[in-house]
Parts: sequence; C-alpha cells; structure tokens
Amino acid sequence: MRILIVEDEHALAETLADLISGPGGDRSSNADIAENGLDGLELIRSGIYDAVILDVMLPGMNGFDILKQIRKEGIATPVLMLTARSDLTDRVKGLDWGADYYLTKPFENEELLACLRSILRRPSNMVPEDLQFGDLTLTPSASKLTCGEREVLLSAKELEMMRLLMQNIGQYLSKETLILKIWGYDGDVSSNSAEAYISFLRRKLKLLRSTVQICSARNIGYRLEQNQ
Repeated sequence: MRILIVEDEHALAETLADLISGPGGDRSSNADIAENGLDGLELIRSGIYDAVILDVMLPGMNGFDILKQIRKEGIATPVLMLTARSDLTDRVKGLDWGADYYLTKPFENEELLACLRSILRRPSNMVPEDLQFGDLTLTPSASKLTCGEREVLLSAKELEMMRLLMQNIGQYLSKETLILKIWGYDGDVSSNSAEAYISFLRRKLKLLRSTVQICSARNIGYRLEQNQ
C-alpha cells in the first residue's frame, strides 16, 4: 500500500508519514511526501498511489485545483483533503469536486487513520482498471499482462513499471523518474534496479509474442512502441 502526502508543512508531513507506517497505521504501507502542488500533481498522475492526503493551501498549485484537475483527467485515486479552514463552502466545494473525505485541522491521529481506512475500502468505478496498448492488456487487480490467449503474471515492481509505461504512451520515462515513482523518495536503489526490471519486462513481452516492445533512448529513458 502506498500513500502520497501533499503537504507543505514539513513537520506535519513527516508526522503523517510516520503515523501511516507506524504502530497505529498499516505496517505494510509506505508514504511519500510532496511539499508543493505541482510535484503532488505529477506524482498523483503516476498512478502508483492507493490514496492521497491532500492539503488545500499549497505553493505552486492549491489542493482544490489539483483535485479538480485529476478528476477531469479521470484519475480515481481516493483523496482525503486537509484544511485549516472549517468554512462550509470550502468543504462542499472539495466534496463536489471529487474529494472522498474532508478533514479539518487540527485532528486526532486516530480520526485521520480511520478516514484513510474508510476511503481505501471504497470501490472506484470512475475509470476502467485495465490498461491497453497495441495487443497488450494490463490487469492490475490480477497482476497480469495479456496478449491474445497468452498471459504472464507480474511481480509488484514489474506491475508498477508496466503501468507507468502504459500510462505514458509516447513519452520517455527516465531511470530517475521510474525509481522515484516506484521506489519513492527514500528508495535506496540504483539505476541498475530500473534496468533490471526493464529487462524482466522485455523477457515477458517476448514470451507473450507481443508486437509491443520497450524502446530505450540513451540518456533519455524508456517508452513503449508498437511494431507494425
């Protein structure tokens, strides 16, 4: 389980991250932190997060605009909004634009964890879960990649990497971007890790006999392309 915290108050963001992965939270959960709205939006778009804790007042881009933008793009990731303002109009605005829950500061730790558990239990029906490109279909719920009648299972990291590639068709993703979005800010990994998982995926595409391949550009990154 991976949670993104978009919060510009550094101390609060660190406290929330410790809370989520600590004794009161889910020990299998990891939390990444973005301290401005633009970085937060980019990370949400990666599609690797199970939920987002989103502050309203942020530098670069405020939480309302982030929420409005991701829902416009069809991103259904559950969002728990945080604000120091208890004004009813703000709460209604956040919920109308697609927030799953609205929590006013200050709040109790147990309340935040309960809200987070609640939005994680809600089924999402805003966008199809499967991703398709060429003759490939990626089914995240089953960690499965399918080509016609053939299919292969993917490890957790393979799944996240293939999902990123399929969500960014036509764009190169650098090794640094892949490491950041899959292992997180604190991931103690080298560029060799990204290369290794690209190699694993290439082998599985070969097993599937897919017309899709992972292409690389030196010092730029990787992207999916389809052979004609």
